[in-house]
Amino acid sequence: MKRSTILLLSAALLLLTTSCIPGDGAATPEHPANFLWGIWHGWVAPISLIISLFKDHIGIYEVHNTGFWYNLGYYMAIVGGFGSLSLARKQIRKK
Repeated sequence: MKRSTILLLSAALLLLTTSCIPGDGAATPEHPANFLWGIWHGWVAPISLIISLFKDHIGIYEVHNTGFWYNLGYYMAIVGGFGSLSLARKQIRKK
């Protein structure tokens, strides 16, 4: 029971993350991707990379974006991952 639940949740999570990948047509020149989309596209970049091997219109970066703000969000997500971006990291003290 527990294994099937984990499998079902993993499949649902995969579908949710791939539903808004760069190049899917959601961003247009009239409505470019913004800062928040940059963060999202940075988070799903590994999945986008794998999908781009099989589909030519999918990329890891949205071409239609707002410029600096999209780039900043994308870079923060790539460097920081899921919420791990921190300007002051705690150091582990050895006892």
